[in-house]
Amino acid sequence: MNAERVEELIAALDRGEVRVAEPDGDEWRVNGEAQEAILEYFRLREMKPQEVGPFEYHDKIPLKHEYEKLGVRVVPPAVARYGSFLAPGVVMMPSYVNIGAWVGPRTMVDTWATVGSGAQIGADVHLAGGVGIGGVLEPPGARPVIVEDGAFIGSRCILTEGVRVGAGAVLGPNVSLTATVPIIDVTGPSAVEHRAYVPRRAVVVPGTRPRDFPAGTYHLACALIIGWRSESTELKVTLNEALRDHGLAV
Repeated sequence: MNAERVEELIAALDRGEVRVAEPDGDEWRVNGEAQEAILEYFRLREMKPQEVGPFEYHDKIPLKHEYEKLGVRVVPPAVARYGSFLAPGVVMMPSYVNIGAWVGPRTMVDTWATVGSGAQIGADVHLAGGVGIGGVLEPPGARPVIVEDGAFIGSRCILTEGVRVGAGAVLGPNVSLTATVPIIDVTGPSAVEHRAYVPRRAVVVPGTRPRDFPAGTYHLACALIIGWRSESTELKVTLNEALRDHGLAV
């Protein structure tokens, strides 16, 4: 990919005209060319000092600008890199959004939350304090982390390796999901297991389950679907209220 095409794609990502991944019916379509452009952009750029008020940085990637024009609220010292897209109404508390990420309208990126490279965050999402959304760029064509519209992601949750959180889902604090962590629906007579996907409107909390090893039986992390978001929780504004509706002490 030549340098001109790389610059063109990064500028389009910054404007939201191109996305690393976008909805395609009930699935998501990954734009491998956009991922390749981001990787090539890192190779093409040189380290340069940057001064932002009293802060000094030394990096390859410029920062976003013109937040007032974009209709975005950015609380110091929040940082979004050039090549990320922030829709109107986004609020960034002191937090970080990396290149290639797409953040939808009215979403809150709360204090010390991080949105990794290429991650796709929908509209009206709340990423609570300390949430870690992992970046996925390699290999080109790999699905990034996706959080769909209206999801609540609780404090200190970690989502990596292309995990997809369905629209309206509620993740309680400290849920940690990778491509292989079991997400177990325990709401019916038999457990139903998911991997790398939280169903729409699921209410999820951290859990463990036993596994036998030569040295004995130990408990490994999993996540438990313990309920489904109802119309009453749809209107609630905090994760704790939604979780209390399912009998959890929070």
